[in-house]
Amino acid sequence: MKLQRVRVEQFRQFRQGLELDKLQSGINLIHGPNESGKSTLVRAIRAAFFERYRSKSAEDLAPWGDTSAAPTVELVFDHNGQRWQLDKRFLKRHRCDLLVDGVAFSGEDAEEKLADLLGYQFPKKGASKDEHWGIPGLLWVEQGTGQDIEKAVLHAGGHLKSALNSLVGEVASSGGDEIIQAVEQQRKELLTSTGRPRGDYLDLANTREKLQQQVSELQSRVEQYKAQVDRLGTLASEHDRANRELPWEEARRGMQHAEVKYREVEALQEQQARGMDSLKQLQQNLSLLQQSQAHWRSQNEQLELRHQSYQKAKKQLEEELASPECAKAVETARAQYELAKEAVQQAHLRDKRERLQKDCAKLEAELEKLNQSQRKAKSVQESLESARTLKKENYIDVGALRQLKQNQRELDDVNIRIQTVATRVVWNLPKGKSLTLDGLSIEGQGDKLLLETGVLAIPELGEISIQPGGDDLASLNRRLEQLKHAVAQQLAELAVESIEAADLKQSRLQDAQAQIQRFDELLKSLAPNGVEQLNLVSAEVEAELLARTTDLNNIASEASSGAAKPLHVAEAELKQAEVRLTEAEAKHKNHETKVLKARHACDAAHTEWQRVKGELNNPERQQQAEQLTRDIAAAEAQKAELESSLKARENRISEARPELLKQDIERYRASAEHQEKAHQNRALELSEIRAKLEVWGAEGLEEQCNEQAAELEHINRRYQELDRRAKALDLLLTLLKEKRQALTRRLQAPLQKHLDHYLTVLFPEANLEVDENLMPGRFSRGSELGEMAELSFGAREQMGLISRLAYADLLQEAGRPTLIILDDTLVHSDAERMNGMKRILFDAANRHQILLFTCHPEKWRDLGVEPRDLEALKLKGGFG
Repeated sequence: MKLQRVRVEQFRQFRQGLELDKLQSGINLIHGPNESGKSTLVRAIRAAFFERYRSKSAEDLAPWGDTSAAPTVELVFDHNGQRWQLDKRFLKRHRCDLLVDGVAFSGEDAEEKLADLLGYQFPKKGASKDEHWGIPGLLWVEQGTGQDIEKAVLHAGGHLKSALNSLVGEVASSGGDEIIQAVEQQRKELLTSTGRPRGDYLDLANTREKLQQQVSELQSRVEQYKAQVDRLGTLASEHDRANRELPWEEARRGMQHAEVKYREVEALQEQQARGMDSLKQLQQNLSLLQQSQAHWRSQNEQLELRHQSYQKAKKQLEEELASPECAKAVETARAQYELAKEAVQQAHLRDKRERLQKDCAKLEAELEKLNQSQRKAKSVQESLESARTLKKENYIDVGALRQLKQNQRELDDVNIRIQTVATRVVWNLPKGKSLTLDGLSIEGQGDKLLLETGVLAIPELGEISIQPGGDDLASLNRRLEQLKHAVAQQLAELAVESIEAADLKQSRLQDAQAQIQRFDELLKSLAPNGVEQLNLVSAEVEAELLARTTDLNNIASEASSGAAKPLHVAEAELKQAEVRLTEAEAKHKNHETKVLKARHACDAAHTEWQRVKGELNNPERQQQAEQLTRDIAAAEAQKAELESSLKARENRISEARPELLKQDIERYRASAEHQEKAHQNRALELSEIRAKLEVWGAEGLEEQCNEQAAELEHINRRYQELDRRAKALDLLLTLLKEKRQALTRRLQAPLQKHLDHYLTVLFPEANLEVDENLMPGRFSRGSELGEMAELSFGAREQMGLISRLAYADLLQEAGRPTLIILDDTLVHSDAERMNGMKRILFDAANRHQILLFTCHPEKWRDLGVEPRDLEALKLKGGFG
């Protein structure tokens, strides 16, 4: 099967007719971005085959929001040397026409012929679903469904098996089915489908397991009983020995001895802590005395430093007082600043005068323009009023005029009908002869239209009554009178003599309306906000011009007679003068600050020198220094004595090892508690073991164990019989099925051949098996083994496409039509796998036509076919 042309119209986004033609017999690569219409074309092909043309569920095929659309699909393809042409339209004016080499089919006959050709079926009701699609559902891959092949194979299974049987003949015999069923039935009595026991076999297994557990428990209890007897003797011996030796009492005596030694060490530690506090306090006192002695020594050294600081500050003050005077420089800079400031003011006045002169000229021009607009607006306003008067004089009701013309047309039509239906009397009398018609004399030649009964009087002969023909003549005559009356009344209401006069009046009205619109737009262009606003703006401009003129005259009287400098020059000079003034003032202020700081520093240094000098010459201070020396010597002697005492006590504490004494106390206490508790637990355990042994001795455990073991032996023999039978049946069934599978493999061989042809391109050492339903299942590659469904998403997508190509080869070999459609497939393949899949597709294209739609054309550059750009073709108004 080779598809040659596809045309869609009013189909989803394709509102206009678009055509895809000149399709190649191999691969056709059609690309475009998302939402460009690729999936829509695929949907159109599916709808052409799968959807009933009368189906009411095809509303999704119409363009969005277009309820009057009739989605149309036209297909042309070749098969077995015949040319097939399908024209199918949905929703509005639905139809289905099929032409096969000149033989026409239509409606459901055409649809059924297509279904028989391609191997699919139509639903009995509603929209077509995947279970109806058969072979096309297997070979036409929708976007995102390449990895899902199981359902497609299931729905196409009957057609595939039919193709296989036509190739290899019917090899599946039913002769062994009865034996397999009989073995399965007997096996089913003992085993489930998964090989687990059932029935008597399951009951025996459960009973056997229960007895094994009971025997195991009894044996365990017997062993426990013997162990408890042994344990009882050991515990009794240990308990008697502990009663004699009382080891916990010895541990408590050791604990008490350690506690006495630890309390002695604690007393030494308290004495040591108090001695450390005394040493710390003595060291602090000695440090304060030494600091005071050092301070007094430093005061003697600082006296000379204070005198040097005073001499230095005095010299600095004299230097600052001797520096040049800065006041004159400040006055000079201030005078220059005032002159520059005056120059800037004059420049501003000149610029303002020039700006006012320009504003006055601009306002004068604007005022002149406004005056011109006022004059034009006044003229246009007068013309507008004239046009409005003309409109008022020629006003006519358009609806009434339309009704008048309608009545006139109907009147003319009734006249014509009356001329056709009424009886016409035509006469041609000799000269001098006359007759009487309805009381009027007629002679010569003439005619008269009779709308009602007329009487023709013939002298000397009598009268002839003429009855007009036609049943509706009377009603037409009445309608004629009504229309004449209505037309006359409407002409009177419109105040015109005729329709022509009314048309002339309407034409004048339209001319007046056009003039009103033109004059109104012209008036709006001259005065957008109205004539009154235009006058108000003109008055405002005139007032502003007067104010600017007054300001200009005032400035002219204020400006100096000399030529002023340009404003930018004057401002630059003013800025420079200001900088010089600021610098002069800053220098003057800095000098004053330095003088004040130097005087303050000199006074402070002199005061500090005199203070230190007075303190050092005080007699009382000399006595305090001598006393301070004696106190320091006494403190140092006391410190040495205290440090010697602390060191001796620390040695005694270290030798006693208080941390080990504390550990001994804890060790002896825990030992006493544990030994006493262990003695109590042994007594309790002795009581429990004696009670338990009495109970077990009364139960007769060994006798029960022997009885249960005998029953287990009986059950075990019966279980082994059924177990051997179940395994034998299971083995027999497996052998029978393997034999049947060998026959099935003969049926699968052609499909497996095509599948291996493609698979080895991608995986040289791989194998993909198909089951008896022709479903791809177990996948193996080297030591790897697993089901196809367990592969990665990308691998499943590749296996799905390979399987579909193998099905297509099988169908073609059996003489069935094939067409492969791939919508954005293999999007999850890596670069290496992608190259392999391209080789596979190129190989399959030698036998099948493939329509490949993609939004990634760059991935298919090396496919060996010319791509067709969907967007470019849409811009040209069609495909191909």
